[in-house]
Amino acid sequence: MPSELLGALRTRTGKRGVSAYVTAAVRHQPAMDGLAEIVAAYEAEHEPLSEAEVQAAQRELFGDAPAPYAPDDSAA
Repeated sequence: MPSELLGALRTRTGKRGVSAYVTAAVRHQPAMDGLAEIVAAYEAEHEPLSEAEVQAAQRELFGDAPAPYAPDDSAA
């Protein structure tokens, strides 16, 4: 893990909280991958989702909180 990322995690979580934070992120990622696969399959069969549909889904999932991912986020 890059040292600057580890430093940011330690700032956010404290030195002892990094492992729990990373574990939660790793548990969360397969769910996000699954959602991306569902969207891709839908868009392959239908048309791409509109910005309004994406925003409605974000509100449904996250309420009024800012969306955790930008529309062009990639899992690099």
